[in-house]
Amino acid sequence: MSYENSKESHIIYDHPRRIALVDCNNFYASCERVFKPAWQHKPVAVLSNNDGCIIARSNEVKAAGIPMGAPYFKCKKELDAIGAIVLSSNYSLYGDMSARVMDTLAQYTPDMEIYSIDEAWLDLTGFKLDTLTDYGRQIVKDTHRFTGIPVSMGIAPTKVLAKLANRVCKKQNIKGQVFDLTQVDDLDAVLASVDIEDVWGIGRKLSQKLREKHQIKTALDLKNTDANQMRRLYSVVMQRLILELQGHPCLFAEDVEPKKQIIASRSFGERVTSQDDLMQAISMHTARACEKLRSQGSVAGSISVSIRTSPFQAREPFFSRHASTQFVTPTADTSLMIKGASEALKHIYKKGPKYAKAGVMLNDIQQANEIQQDFFAEPSPKSDALMGVLDAVNQRYGKNTLFYGSQGVQHKWQMKRNNMTPRFTTSWSDIPKV
Repeated sequence: MSYENSKESHIIYDHPRRIALVDCNNFYASCERVFKPAWQHKPVAVLSNNDGCIIARSNEVKAAGIPMGAPYFKCKKELDAIGAIVLSSNYSLYGDMSARVMDTLAQYTPDMEIYSIDEAWLDLTGFKLDTLTDYGRQIVKDTHRFTGIPVSMGIAPTKVLAKLANRVCKKQNIKGQVFDLTQVDDLDAVLASVDIEDVWGIGRKLSQKLREKHQIKTALDLKNTDANQMRRLYSVVMQRLILELQGHPCLFAEDVEPKKQIIASRSFGERVTSQDDLMQAISMHTARACEKLRSQGSVAGSISVSIRTSPFQAREPFFSRHASTQFVTPTADTSLMIKGASEALKHIYKKGPKYAKAGVMLNDIQQANEIQQDFFAEPSPKSDALMGVLDAVNQRYGKNTLFYGSQGVQHKWQMKRNNMTPRFTTSWSDIPKV
């Protein structure tokens, strides 16, 4: 049932705002299970870069008490004891499966906003309230049927409440995997059951501060605070969270500010000693960071480069340095950024240490249409055109279809992924044979 086929029976006008948050259940683990049906009811855990920590868990792994983010070497015995299938992260597969989920969800509403790789907001304003839960269940059912990925849905008047409703839906395993918060008899009772740290936008440090200074322990406590006073004590973001908990929509896509810093870094699969290998990694990180920068219509005034050895090698002295290059005119040109990163690396590289990680950070970020041009600098319209072609080709034909020579071709230092499954949907050689 698509939006096109059902709009006459579901849409009427002048309805209050209704937002649905659709979240894929245990997304990475679910992606792995799509092509391995025998794993459906077995414990599945997915590891981070270089097979370091657990970043995704099936319900069976969660039930065993193995926490998110736990180092693999520390919980290997527990995983072996429950017969867990432990996998390396397969980002090509996850990205493609995410696109399939989002394409499916887009059929059911004219207004969808992708929030993350496994979450999306659906604006269901105007749909009949008495059929909204049934319509949501149909979306959940069809998404699972068309993509193989199970999803859950929370419905509410605001994004913060929809996020909360989705969490409650998963935690309580609501029938049909849809929870409409507007249909509950006692909303305050639901909010009282949600710890303050589980409210969207409230992190661990902030939740601790709210508990200690204001005795705010639940979502209900936060809802009942004075939004204007909390804005003076904290920020406008805090004020908006409170207003959203009170049922007043004030978080929209256009309210999201561009990132003020963009970081790209990664640990090496094996230690690196040569400056050339470090430069290859730095170039790759720079290219990725610049792509993110352009996607939000921004430019950066400087780039910082950092390199370090492992702090966990007792026999080797720890070595860490960073340096920055400032640009006369803020830019989003990858070639200029790589040149700047190269200059910074030359200042901090030291022969001898075995480097474990390298990364870049773009700073002084501002909107491209608001920059102050240098009077003596010559404009370069060809740069914008070249970057546009670069991004368009890589978006259409795949990541790194076009890349800079300084990024290298063969990377001995690439991250370890010893237990990675095939790229079933993005590689011809990995297509399942039946």
